[in-house]
Amino acid sequence: MTKIVKKSLSDSRLTAGRKRRLKKLSRRPDNAINTSDIPELTERFWQNAVRNPFYRPLKQQLTLRLDADVIAWLRRQGRGYQTRANALLRDAMLGDLNPKRRKEGGWARPNNPRHNGIAQTRAS
Repeated sequence: MTKIVKKSLSDSRLTAGRKRRLKKLSRRPDNAINTSDIPELTERFWQNAVRNPFYRPLKQQLTLRLDADVIAWLRRQGRGYQTRANALLRDAMLGDLNPKRRKEGGWARPNNPRHNGIAQTRAS
């Protein structure tokens, strides 16, 4: 059996000597730092860049009441209906946050008997 050891920078306390050294380094101007061994990043470098494929946003469990026909439609498409619902909501969120998409017309209101999320048939 092997022993797995996990260390992080927070495990290492900053001694007075380390603090002095870091303070001295922070006062050094950027042009005094030798970057000759680090290649400069050009536009060509970023051309094929992709978002971190291992990034997964934090999920929050909640109860959400959706119309039965919407759930049936999502489930008809097979496994992963909650993931698809999340993707649809994310697309709507990004469209709302992106001013360019908002100017193009944004999201059309569905033609249904609801107004401001309240069914019109409900007694007042």
